Formats: sequence, structure tokens, C-alpha cells
Amino acid sequence: MKLAGVVVWGVLLAGTVPLRAQADEGVMSDAEVESLRDAAYVPMERIAAYVKILDSREKKMDGLVSKRGYPGRADELHDLMAQMAAIADELSDNLEELAKEHRDVRKALPKVVSATERWSTALRAPADDVAYNVERKLALDALKDMRALAEGMETEEAAYFKEHPKAEKAEKERVEHPHATSAGEAPN
Repeated sequence: MKLAGVVVWGVLLAGTVPLRAQADEGVMSDAEVESLRDAAYVPMERIAAYVKILDSREKKMDGLVSKRGYPGRADELHDLMAQMAAIADELSDNLEELAKEHRDVRKALPKVVSATERWSTALRAPADDVAYNVERKLALDALKDMRALAEGMETEEAAYFKEHPKAEKAEKERVEHPHATSAGEAPN
């Protein structure tokens, strides 16, 4: 009898683990994940892919705001806001890594900065609702942090590449040959 109880508890506990993982997996579609994989070696393209993904969440949110009587609206807004927070955090992590590596993403940073305002406006558009207010705050905080990071990077990168013209040339080579085996060496 004790063995049967242990087995039942084991099955119940084992069943809860995948549910946690499924929630994390649902942040991006397979196509969006694939677009990030395709852009993994070219920082400007990677940032553009994240911006496009966040733009799609903004458009979905805008569409839901106008559907006031739509069943499940609050739950969908909650999920979209949670997704925006997670994606913004992931983009921030990528920006931090690119900054450490001194990758030249100067042209993408102003686009990120201006897009954060648009995304923040979309997050503020729905009326207050306990179903998603916490997620909205988390998403707005994630966007605020990402904006501050991107603005800081704009200044830092401008100074760094002005001071290191050879690094700018090397970065250009890396972008032109993203799969090169060593600095300056084109792939076969």
C-alpha cells in the first residue's frame, strides 16, 4: 500500500514539472525562435528580430484593447504583457553581451530606444485590471531597463569605436564574414 502511495505521489509530482517548462516555452512561437537562430551571428539582425517580435506583441495588444467585450481578453492581455517582459529581458541580456564583446550595434540602438516608447504606450493603453496589472508593471520595468541600457550603449559605443578605429574595422569584417574561423579570415 505504501508503495502504491509513493508511486501515485511520484506520478503527480512528475506531472507538475513539465507544466512549469511549458509556460516558459510559450513565450515565442517556433518561427520567432527560428528567426533568432537565423540571426544569431549578425548582431544587427538579431536585434532587428527581437524588435520585430516585440512589435508583433504590440500589434496583438492594440487589437485586444479595442475588443472590450471579448471573452478571455484580460487573460490574453496578461499573457501578452508577460511575453513582452520576457522578450524585453532577453533582448537586454543580448545587448549586455554585445556591449561586453564591443560589437558594433550603433545603428540599431536608436531604433530600440524609440521602439521602447511605442511598446510602453501599448502596455499602458488597457484600463487597469487586477488580471494583468502586475504583468504590465513587470513589462514596463523591463522596457525601462532596456531603454536605459540601449541609451548607455549608444554613448559607450560611440566613444569606444572613436577611440579604437581598428576595432571598428575588425567588427566590419566580422559582420561581412560571420562564420569566419578567426579574426579577419573568411570562411571556406
